Amino acid sequence: MRLRNVKNKKEIMDNSNYLVKNPLEYKGKWNKLFNNNNPIYIEIGMGKGKFIIDNAIKYKDINFIGIEKYDSVIAKALQKVPLGLNNLVMVRLDALNIDELFLHEIDKIYLNFSDPWPKNRHHLRRLSSSMFLDKYDSIFKDKKVIEMRTDNRELFQYSLVSFSVKGYILEKVSLDLHKDEMPEITTEYEDKFSNEGMPIYYVMCNKDVNK
Repeated sequence: MRLRNVKNKKEIMDNSNYLVKNPLEYKGKWNKLFNNNNPIYIEIGMGKGKFIIDNAIKYKDINFIGIEKYDSVIAKALQKVPLGLNNLVMVRLDALNIDELFLHEIDKIYLNFSDPWPKNRHHLRRLSSSMFLDKYDSIFKDKKVIEMRTDNRELFQYSLVSFSVKGYILEKVSLDLHKDEMPEITTEYEDKFSNEGMPIYYVMCNKDVNK
C-alpha cells in the first residue's frame, strides 16, 4: 500500500481531541477515559477510519478504539470524525506493542484487511499469527472475540488454522461475505474490492478468556 503524505498531519494530530496522545498511561483503565464501563472494541490497523467511525456512530453503548501506526493515515481518519462523538478515540501504535496498551479490558478485536505478509518467513508478522494471538490473550476481558475480514485467501486460510490451533471456535465463516450477508458497515478496502467483484472472506471466532 502506497501512503500519501498529509502535509499538515502533525497539526491535525496535535489539535484533535480524538487522538490519545499518551495512550500507555491508560493501560488497565481505559474505562476511565471513556467515563463509563461499556464494552470496548478495538480495530487494529483502522486505515482511514471509515469502519470504526461508522460503528461508533451506530453503537453508542460501545466504546471504540482505532489503532494505526502511520501518521498520515491517522490524520485522514481524524478529519472524518464528527463532532460530539464520545465513544471513539484513536491511538498511534505499532501492533507489536498492543499488549503494552491494554490489560484484560477488551471485549472484541477487529482485524480488517490486514497486511498479509505473504512470504513464509514473515508469517509471525501477520496479525492472526500465534505471536499476536498470545499478545491478545492479555488484553481480552471476559471472552475473546475476533472478527476478521480480508480479500486475501491465503491469509484467510492461514488465520483459520491459527485461530483453531489456539483454541478459538469458528462461530461464523464466509468465503464471500457480501454474497452471503451484506454487512451494514464496511471498510474502504472492502468497498473497493467488492466493487471489483472480489470475494470478501470473513470469520468471527471466540473462546473463553481462561483458555
